[in-house]
Amino acid sequence: MLTAPFTAAVAEAEKLIASAEFIDTDADLAEGYDYLAGSVSAILQLSRAHSKSHPYFVTSTGPYAKMGLDNPDTLYYHATVEPDATYVVRGIRGSTVDLSFQVLRGDYTPSAVPGGDDAFDDRRLDIADDGTYELTFGPALDDPPPNYFALGDGASMLAVREVYGDWHSEIKGSVTIERVDTVGTAPVEPDVARMAKRYAIAAKMLTARVHTWFNFPKWFYLDEPVNSFTAPRRTPGGLATQYSSVGHYQLADGEAMIITVPKSTAPYQGFQLGSMWYISLDYVNHQTSLNSAQAQVDPDGMIRLVVSKDNPGVTNWIETTGRRRGILQFRWQRTDDAIGPELGPTAQVIDVGDVAAHLPYYADNVIDEAGWRDRITVRQRAFAWRMLG
Repeated sequence: MLTAPFTAAVAEAEKLIASAEFIDTDADLAEGYDYLAGSVSAILQLSRAHSKSHPYFVTSTGPYAKMGLDNPDTLYYHATVEPDATYVVRGIRGSTVDLSFQVLRGDYTPSAVPGGDDAFDDRRLDIADDGTYELTFGPALDDPPPNYFALGDGASMLAVREVYGDWHSEIKGSVTIERVDTVGTAPVEPDVARMAKRYAIAAKMLTARVHTWFNFPKWFYLDEPVNSFTAPRRTPGGLATQYSSVGHYQLADGEAMIITVPKSTAPYQGFQLGSMWYISLDYVNHQTSLNSAQAQVDPDGMIRLVVSKDNPGVTNWIETTGRRRGILQFRWQRTDDAIGPELGPTAQVIDVGDVAAHLPYYADNVIDEAGWRDRITVRQRAFAWRMLG
């Protein structure tokens, strides 16, 4: 059977999911199988879009095909590139808080130390008054023209990230890519041999995807003390203007974690929970993430978040959606200055019944059931508009 390599990869991935050591409940296992379904869907799409001659942008990760602790505030796109070809990228800059570009080498593997052309945000672009822009990626040149960026050895993918602050009011932009030497031509029609190769490639992509993100928390999170955060640091393999602070939580029934962090002057500051599958929790129908544009800020300039299973009745409740264990992640983006330890988060685990005693501005944070439902409604409607707008 032509599809045999891929179906074998699905079976292998299912065994990995079923044997995960962190599975405690049927809900954990069900989430793993849903993660697998999203991965299968995404890989089949990505393998079809793996066109080197006629590239186009596709969604890298999203709410229905998650991977790599996807940021609820970010739209992810990527296109396949080759280092010796030249590409023109055109777009319209929306009103979102950040737009960035990154050249990747291999499959979803950023360069170890990004250079100036490897990862940058739109502040390096010449953007017209109407929001349009045009930039070129290609082989390194001795005297590159404006808006020209070198792909570098081994370049295989161009990633674009568009980041929201206020989901409700910000408008996303648009972006396209074309390869200079093939524009105006048609790609070669696939034959049976090409389809067989596509399924074989998809099989390798699927098992690599599951293996990589299955182990990622072990490599970078789980050695840290539970219910704590690392000091802010530059995001490994990311933009020089991105910082992150990470951790993992383990809360018993009736416990809550109070996280306190200064509101930064960075244009983007966001927090989210992730599952042990290293994917975001449901951020559309639950408040499992908040950024500095969405969170309530106390009069002293601090953002105080309450992570818990049970509803503590405060605006900045971060829902665990019943998960006893999970990932904690802060991001700061588009920064002009370093995010030092004093700007990082602190965490304290308490009884959920004692939340009021640990929030100095508790009276300002209280929200009733109707107010909470309105808050979730805003998320749902803003997300729907974001995906279709």
